[in-house]
Amino acid sequence: MENTNIEKNTAGHRLQVYLSFGLSSSMTLGGIWMLPCGVWERAFLFLGVLFTIGACLNLAKTIRDDHEAQKLINRIHKAKTERILKDYEE
Repeated sequence: MENTNIEKNTAGHRLQVYLSFGLSSSMTLGGIWMLPCGVWERAFLFLGVLFTIGACLNLAKTIRDDHEAQKLINRIHKAKTERILKDYEE
């Protein structure tokens, strides 16, 4: 198998992703901090935001893992097909 295509993100894209995640998280948490409400309400909202961030990260990881597994399955099927064709040609 000569498939050595490695897909990498550019440095600019990576920077944009990290900055947007940091900015959106910090602004949301800052907004909760500035709310005119009690400590318990702020704590509840803070935990909700943390749970949402964790769930989003887990979702992104799961989607990436499924995509990587599918690529591996496709490579295995391609290798099997090439072997069958090679055996047939002989």
